Amino acid sequence: MLRILTSAVVGAAVLLAFGLPVQAQDAVRVGLILPLTGPFAPTGRQIEAGVRLYMQQHGATVADKKIELIVKDDANVADNTKRIAQEFVVNERVNVLAGFGLTPLALATAPIATEAKVPLVVMGAATAIIPDRSPYIVRTSQVTSQTTVGIADWAPKNGIKRVVTLVSDYAPGIDIEKSFTDRFKAAGGEIIEQIRVPLANPDFAPFLQRVGDAKPEGLFVFVPAGVGSIFMKQFVERGLDKSGIRLIGTGDMTDDDILNGIGDVALGITTSHHYSALHPSDLNKKFVADFKKGFNLRPNFMGVAGYDGMQLIYKALEKTKGIATGDALLEAMKGMAWESPRGPISIDPQTRDIVQNIYVRKVERVDGELYNVEFQTFEAVKKP
Repeated sequence: MLRILTSAVVGAAVLLAFGLPVQAQDAVRVGLILPLTGPFAPTGRQIEAGVRLYMQQHGATVADKKIELIVKDDANVADNTKRIAQEFVVNERVNVLAGFGLTPLALATAPIATEAKVPLVVMGAATAIIPDRSPYIVRTSQVTSQTTVGIADWAPKNGIKRVVTLVSDYAPGIDIEKSFTDRFKAAGGEIIEQIRVPLANPDFAPFLQRVGDAKPEGLFVFVPAGVGSIFMKQFVERGLDKSGIRLIGTGDMTDDDILNGIGDVALGITTSHHYSALHPSDLNKKFVADFKKGFNLRPNFMGVAGYDGMQLIYKALEKTKGIATGDALLEAMKGMAWESPRGPISIDPQTRDIVQNIYVRKVERVDGELYNVEFQTFEAVKKP
């Protein structure tokens, strides 16, 4: 197993590894690093499925170059992510690093991308600062503060003016807490209490007791993808589903992948987010049908981010006519725009972050299943 290398040693090894011009290679290699075991495995499975679906639909050759995908599991441990990225760059000679389910994993790899001059396509992690950590980072998922725009504006106009916020206590949660609070207050709302819940092994019960005691008109919630079902179970166990407190939040809480499992208690929850499996476009209908057929999963926002991340790589290679040096690919990615299953998206050439629509949605039953039904759109939202 390759020992963890210092930055200097990585740099020297990278120079040796890339001694021959990358564009002379017959294949373009993409190293995909994801949590495929442990509590965040659903995130990794969704992103990998999205990546593989794009390749299935569009073939494994771009600009006369074969695309080779190498997938490894980091089990959501930053040291693993860093080690795998080093192995990918030095031993596997990858042209692109991709994946990164959570913020610490992307941050751990940023220096390697910089040293190796290899584009790093973030398909999951959402903390605002991530692209600032390396000039080679490009993101196709979301920025945490983007996703609060819709609900923070909608809630005060719809009878929810006194709110408690409850977020997971890590960088994305703190980002979202601040961005929602600032915009909600500016729209005339009042935050009566802010609650942060430990990320590891969350027990929401004591925090939900505080919510019940505070008697807000609304409870704004952010938890990571996959944790929404745990939160909803405890919300019901505490009897808060019958308290009159209206649940609002970002779409992580009503993740498409777990929504049917949450059950009828989710009906009526209003959130804002950038993707719904019921997004009403022909492109999305095909995406959802192919995703279900190929992987027996309903796609969620992580699945579409993996799909669009691979699409970005393909489009960049088309633009460079197969030249796969890091700088050439990076420049091609900046400003790229296309139609995604989520709607129109682009890469901001200044921030290298995604620009996308944010939708306000309500959970409803459609054809016997639960979906996030979009009813309001905030167009082309940049990183706030």
